[in-house]
Amino acid sequence: MLYAKHGRVYIAARSEAKANKAIEEIRASEPSSNGALVFLHLDLADLSGIKASVDRFLSQETKLHVLFNNAGILAGPQGPTRTAQGHEAHLGVNNLGTFLFTKLLTPALAATAKVEPPGTVRVVWVSSSATEIFGLPSVAMPMDELESTFIDRPASEKYGFSKVGNWLHAVEYAKRHKADGVVSVAVNPGNLKSELFRDEGLVMTIMIGLVGYPPVNGACTQLYAGLSGDVTAEKTASWVVPFGRTLPIRKDLIDATKTVKEGGNGTAQRFWEWSEGHVRSYC
Repeated sequence: MLYAKHGRVYIAARSEAKANKAIEEIRASEPSSNGALVFLHLDLADLSGIKASVDRFLSQETKLHVLFNNAGILAGPQGPTRTAQGHEAHLGVNNLGTFLFTKLLTPALAATAKVEPPGTVRVVWVSSSATEIFGLPSVAMPMDELESTFIDRPASEKYGFSKVGNWLHAVEYAKRHKADGVVSVAVNPGNLKSELFRDEGLVMTIMIGLVGYPPVNGACTQLYAGLSGDVTAEKTASWVVPFGRTLPIRKDLIDATKTVKEGGNGTAQRFWEWSEGHVRSYC
């Protein structure tokens, strides 16, 4: 969609073959576009290579208007259990890898925000309805388990909590970078017929086939979050839901986004600091 409107779009992905196939298909469907589609190698499962990916982007661009944190995994029985650094796979890819990638691109986002219209430079964190399903009452995330028994939870729970983590990062990032002029918002893209569930077996495949929407619907939700004037810095405690609306999240989860001094329990701050601790040596 962005390419159709002559946008310059970087597709950050692990598989160059898959990315190039998608690029060829998009170009063929929009032959009149004057935009650009560029592959950028990115493996979120290995923190040691993320800075090189960012450096490659920065060697080619001086501005970054919208960062869509869309990559993620739902690891089935045959999927990976840990990342290259030994982190539980869902936390490592969906949270730590994404966090580091965003952290390293933040100077470019902040610099762009200084010269672009207010509120137009954004980070969109793709979360899920799983945030409201799995988020623990009030505290949201099982912080005391992350270094120990978390890996023993069922894959659905590990994925669900990683999506809680995306939401926590989105809200905390908004607080920490509001002065930079960067808007940060989390998105529930909807139930989509995507490759996310490819390892989840026949029952899940059938269910998604029955209740899932085409991936383009999820793209509409993300584009609303990334481009709509209705999404502002004042609304970042809420989130964007299918297929382009801003609604409050489950009420008790707001406690997790507030510090103890603010009347909350400080989970978002703790999760941010936990993430910082694990990525610091890869900056």
